[in-house]
Amino acid sequence: MQELLAFLQDPELVARFQRRCGLYLAEGLTRDHDKTRPANGAPITGEKTLGHMDGSWDHQDGNINYRYKQDSVPVEDCRKPRYEVRNRLLHYLFLLSAGLGHEVFYITCLPWIHWNLDPFLCRRLVNMWTIVMYIGQVMKDLLKLPRPPSPPVVKLETRVDAEYGLPSTHAMAATAISFTLLLSAPSRVQFCFQIGLLIAATTSSLVSLSRLYTGMHSVLDVVCGVLITAVLILLTYPYWESFDSFQLTSPLSPIIALSLLLFLSYTYPELDYYSTTRGDTTTILGVCAGCSVGYWVNAQLGHTFEPQGLLPVPLPTLTALSVARSAGRSLVGVATLVGTRQIVKKLSLDLLYSWYNVLKTDPNARRRKEIEVPSKFVTYTAVGLVNSILVNRLFVLLGLL
Repeated sequence: MQELLAFLQDPELVARFQRRCGLYLAEGLTRDHDKTRPANGAPITGEKTLGHMDGSWDHQDGNINYRYKQDSVPVEDCRKPRYEVRNRLLHYLFLLSAGLGHEVFYITCLPWIHWNLDPFLCRRLVNMWTIVMYIGQVMKDLLKLPRPPSPPVVKLETRVDAEYGLPSTHAMAATAISFTLLLSAPSRVQFCFQIGLLIAATTSSLVSLSRLYTGMHSVLDVVCGVLITAVLILLTYPYWESFDSFQLTSPLSPIIALSLLLFLSYTYPELDYYSTTRGDTTTILGVCAGCSVGYWVNAQLGHTFEPQGLLPVPLPTLTALSVARSAGRSLVGVATLVGTRQIVKKLSLDLLYSWYNVLKTDPNARRRKEIEVPSKFVTYTAVGLVNSILVNRLFVLLGLL
């Protein structure tokens, strides 16, 4: 078993996949990497490629990528091309697919489902997205397994390179969103299940493969992410309906949502250095808290904006008017959420800077736990509340719904 895990975590496996897809390291970097290997391909004794793993598979207690990012790099090296693309079609396909797994995409895509299809589906997706992302992020910082080193792989992303690798939360989110929607939609909307299954499998596969193409994850990271999500869906699926009922009708629902998710934000595992995982996780937990409270409020007010009549309803007919209204809702909705985010973010940061006597010009101030966690949680809770309570009512006033 240990040999299989080591094989699946081997960065050369990722590098071979990249080359098969037409992505190569710059020639100079390839030569430098080859110098660290004798003819048989084994590392030369005493020399280590960036990210070479010491000891057994289960003893990874340092983030190689983080330490590497701290080292100084000559200016002339920064100007050199780092990779060569020989297949533009696959390159842009995988870059687009990678974008489908980012938090920003989900924070804009999920509201679109709320505005244009069914708030019920949006609520179900937000709940499952939050569960898999929190578990995935926590597992990363507890297991502390590094991402594939470069060389031999090509790194196309840098923002999350200091984070640990296993499991791939992109693969987890894409799998969870795709198959939660597939399992939830038949009771709400009329569609061909086989086509939906094909779309779900294709989307999750492309996002998962994009993590190999961009050099951000090993095969082991991606496989574990998909399998963990599959297990979570199987374990939670029998309770989806019961949780929906509790979330919308119980007087304890908003109290538990706010207190539990804030508690999880503050008790997120601590690292020896700053990582974006805590902030990203707090963002997701804040969105879920705001949406949960908002959907509960809508249920108490008796206006959930869900489809009326006999379910499942037919898919909306595409006409010029329906497309124009959908575009109008999307523009107004995005503008409202972005405006909410900017206003609440500024107010919360100003208040926290004043409370802790921190200079606004301090570049590291936002990384402090006592500032980052409450600021992000309040900001994105507000975004979730505005999306679930106010935006649809604004559409009604503007004649867009």
